[in-house]
Amino acid sequence: MKKFDVFKTIQLVLFIILTAVGLYIIFTDHELYQLIANDPHIRALCILLWAALVMTFLFIFMDFSLFSTFKKDYRELDFAVSSDPVAGIANRYSCDTLIEKYLDKPLPSDIGCIMFDLTNIGEVNRLWGHIRGNEMIYEFSGILQSSSANMCFVGRNGGNKFLALFENGSSQKMNTFLTRVDKKVKKHNADSGDIQIQYEYGSAYREGEKVKTITDLIALSNQRIYESFDDVAADSGFDRE
Repeated sequence: MKKFDVFKTIQLVLFIILTAVGLYIIFTDHELYQLIANDPHIRALCILLWAALVMTFLFIFMDFSLFSTFKKDYRELDFAVSSDPVAGIANRYSCDTLIEKYLDKPLPSDIGCIMFDLTNIGEVNRLWGHIRGNEMIYEFSGILQSSSANMCFVGRNGGNKFLALFENGSSQKMNTFLTRVDKKVKKHNADSGDIQIQYEYGSAYREGEKVKTITDLIALSNQRIYESFDDVAADSGFDRE
């Protein structure tokens, strides 16, 4: 689409230049001007040429209008394909597309991953219904999105799982992100009444030789969600099953 836009712009510029040159020649060459004015055949030919020029301009203008509509439709289609309809952020397809950049390649040392799990979404669905559960997913997604502040990619990785992937990452960036998420969730819960967002997370960054690929990194961060959850459950005497 970008090439088409450039092509049409060049076409319009050339059309304007050639039209301006033609008008300049007609009005500055008095013999030609008089010939057009006096000879009905030449005048008719000029009228046809100018009509063709006007139609060409209209067609170019229509192309720009249609192209603008196509771009809008393309953006809407791209959003529909790449965004989660419930969460309003990047979907599993978008997550996989980003991950594929690093498949079959050595893991860069500055990539970090945080996986999130909405741990009480099943309970919310049972007690208040799936509509309220979807609202919680949307609210938590918005918290992740606003907390990322261009530091990382965030997306819903399916179900109650969310992915934050840090390219050109650092421990400081990841900690800042987690702090922002924690503060926003606490504020949300203070204002929301009975339905609270409860989540666990696991993170992985610069794990050395045991993590050699992007899939290893994501798997480790996902595994650490459950290690964290089990530690909390053990301390509270809660049975996961």
